[in-house]
Amino acid sequence: MWGRLSRKTIPVLAAAIRLRYNPSVMDRRALLKSLPFGLAAAAARSKAALADMKIKRIRYYHVGGAGARPIFNQSSHIVTVETDQGITGIGEGGHKDAIEQLAALIIGESPTRIEHLWQLMYRHYFYPPGREKIHALGALDLALWDIKGKALGVPVYELLGGLTRDYVECYATGFPNSGSLTETARACIEFGYRAFRFHGAEPDDPAKGYHHRKMVDKTVGMCQEIREGVGDEGDWAIDFHTRLDMPDAIRLCDLIEPLRPLFVEDPIRSENAEVYRTFRPMVKVPLAVGEHYGDRWDSNMLIENQLFDYSRVSIPNSGGITEYMKHGAICETHYVGLVPHFTGPVAEASLVHCLCAASGPGIMEMRGKGDPGAPHLPQAYDFRAGKLYPVAKPGLGVEFDPNRADLVSEITERSRPISLYRRPDGSITNW
Repeated sequence: MWGRLSRKTIPVLAAAIRLRYNPSVMDRRALLKSLPFGLAAAAARSKAALADMKIKRIRYYHVGGAGARPIFNQSSHIVTVETDQGITGIGEGGHKDAIEQLAALIIGESPTRIEHLWQLMYRHYFYPPGREKIHALGALDLALWDIKGKALGVPVYELLGGLTRDYVECYATGFPNSGSLTETARACIEFGYRAFRFHGAEPDDPAKGYHHRKMVDKTVGMCQEIREGVGDEGDWAIDFHTRLDMPDAIRLCDLIEPLRPLFVEDPIRSENAEVYRTFRPMVKVPLAVGEHYGDRWDSNMLIENQLFDYSRVSIPNSGGITEYMKHGAICETHYVGLVPHFTGPVAEASLVHCLCAASGPGIMEMRGKGDPGAPHLPQAYDFRAGKLYPVAKPGLGVEFDPNRADLVSEITERSRPISLYRRPDGSITNW
């Protein structure tokens, strides 16, 4: 039979076989029994199965550790999206109320229409979503990409265009203490990290207040110790954490400029993005901004005017993989690098897929020595010696053990209380 197949037909049928006989859907023995007969029928069934797949149930789980943080738009709780064909996608993030409202919109829909579902969740209820809702949307979006990768039998990075790099370099936050600040920074670089990151000086007694000018002077001394520790081959970065008023932020940037930081993160408060039109021309250090932002409309003005050098926008805060890749494209257009914020283990695994399919400068944040500390995730990201590697498994490559988490909510019924109009071609427009 193989001899009668054309060169054009074989790749199509091979792809159909990978889809139909994905190990996550069907036992390998069934594949062996059916080959080489019935290939055309298998291809037809595979195409129909993918098109007919529907979302039947969405569950939301609370997890311990970092996921227990009382922050609506930076949780590490788990979302699962189940289909009627036995494939389950895993996402991370969101708050119960937002997840329930968004999940009810997509019950009964095809999980493969990811962009369509993103628009549906983003634009339903008419009013533009806040960052808490976008964070929940991002959690569901991760699960949808996981489903599609599993259904097609390929890693998500293949769906995004394939690998552009062999691994992603990382910078460390909270690297374990190895003695003095200099010794700790040196140990961080020797471990394999590209850069050592810290948050600047902390007051000895927070109850007595945070004195900006004193903290600036103390921070400069700490930066000098860190530069000595990382040496000429290593890098370092500092997060001002939006603590400083503008005059103190400018002064600190000027004082540490000779120490060549990789970037200065969040030097001033983030509510008024327009302030960077004033701030950017007054300092020369590279700036990283975006941890507080959500979708591309939060940061497009800053990027288009090149008011910062690196984007800290992350997943799921930005609205998931769907939105992050668009954000990455805007950044590439304006020569802005990607240094996403760490939000949780599943999100970190998802970001590896994104950065490994993006072509611009990219470096990711990692906590400590990289242990996700998540018993509910037998498999998350692949972190080795300061680098994150793409996982060549279908979907996100993440495994979730629901027995290690607390089921909080289960959504099985569709609810769309507000009308949403569609153009004649079926695409979504607003009510």
